Amino acid sequence: MLEGSVEEAARLIRTSRYAWALTGAGVSTPSGIPDFRGPDGLWRHHDPERVSSLEGFRRHPEEFYAFWIWRFERMKQARPNPVHELLAELEARGLLRGVITQNIDGLHQAAGSRNVLEVHGHARTGTCLGCGQKYPLAWIADRAREEKVARCPCGGLVKPDVVLFGEDLTPDFQRAQAEVSKCDLLFVLGTSLTVWPVAGLVPQAAAHGASIIIANRDPTPFDDRAAVLLRGDLVEIARSLRAKLEVERA
Repeated sequence: MLEGSVEEAARLIRTSRYAWALTGAGVSTPSGIPDFRGPDGLWRHHDPERVSSLEGFRRHPEEFYAFWIWRFERMKQARPNPVHELLAELEARGLLRGVITQNIDGLHQAAGSRNVLEVHGHARTGTCLGCGQKYPLAWIADRAREEKVARCPCGGLVKPDVVLFGEDLTPDFQRAQAEVSKCDLLFVLGTSLTVWPVAGLVPQAAAHGASIIIANRDPTPFDDRAAVLLRGDLVEIARSLRAKLEVERA
């Protein structure tokens, strides 16, 4: 990560008129939440088709709950890190319209971000696949621990309100597409940009002339579209950017 790159990223953020952030799992790993595709990511040790697909949920619900419930509860204990805090501050200062996130942990909101589009859903509640009744995560976790699965009184399985493989994205994704079509800056952080259709937001933004900043530990398929690449530890990047933007405001 070069000082000049941080300076240019700060300049683009400061001078933009309609900026959005796009975040992935790498933003939350400093808060203790493991990512999916990193060197020690979840999918290196578990089959996502069994534990993170709608078909797997229906066929092997006990395995799904055993894998996810304690992870969802761990998310509730996690706290925002400097990356979340930077994005919340940028929104509060009017330098960012909001955050489009693939994360389901709610840490952007916990940090103070107000306009958060959760395109992959969230783990705060669940919905009965039979009758549509909503339940809080604590209720789902209690049922899963006691009975191995969480079933509604109607008999239907209660699925956490996260988007599984084989499901459509949430309605927030349509809004994200509309916002990206108007943005002049897309600040991408902590995502491999390999999961579609969310990854398509980057070429969509670039196609109408928006500047792209990509901050990530590893290369992405769209690095050639970026005006600025910030490669390295996201917490260090966030702190450097925050310091640079504070200096410019002073």
